[in-house]
Amino acid sequence: MIAILTGDISNSAAQPDSSWMDPLKTFFNEIGSTPETWEIYRGDEFQLKVHPTEALKVAIQCKAIIRSNPKLDVRIGIGIGEESHKAERISESNGTAYQRSGRTFGLLKKKKSNLMLSTGKAKFDEAWNLILALGLDFMDHWSPVSAEITALSLAYPNRSQMAFARQLNIKQSAISQRRKRARWKLVKAMLSHYEKQILNLIG
Repeated sequence: MIAILTGDISNSAAQPDSSWMDPLKTFFNEIGSTPETWEIYRGDEFQLKVHPTEALKVAIQCKAIIRSNPKLDVRIGIGIGEESHKAERISESNGTAYQRSGRTFGLLKKKKSNLMLSTGKAKFDEAWNLILALGLDFMDHWSPVSAEITALSLAYPNRSQMAFARQLNIKQSAISQRRKRARWKLVKAMLSHYEKQILNLIG
């Protein structure tokens, strides 16, 4: 079982490519190498392969990285399933994970959503797409500093608030306030719940 994330950058034409592509490439390179694990193509679209337990975390990290620019956002369709054909390029590989990711990504505009998933299990998908819709109610409105602290907190889960404060050259109390505005506790709770449920689903 694998997870495929298919996404694109909203409003990318109005911003320099380097404002989002460089940080996104840096993040993707930490996950794996291109073109077998990830690709950015057609200017502002991308595809990425991860383990199913990591899929939602990676999607939210992508969002936090992109939302650090107040004029940008990202749409992502997550597909979880099999990889029946593994090519040298992820864009040429195939399987139910790829098909579900592509179909879900295609639904995002119609559903007016920025993040949905598909596992092929209707009850699981219905419940989780409702949870994601509720989460997007605040994630879609992250300020740049809220997005930044969320991205850092996901990347370095064991780093202290004091260490983040030193890194960003702000007071520790400001880190606490930024996390509160980002609804960091809810993000953590959602990810923890997802990891438990997806493990039960995939066995």
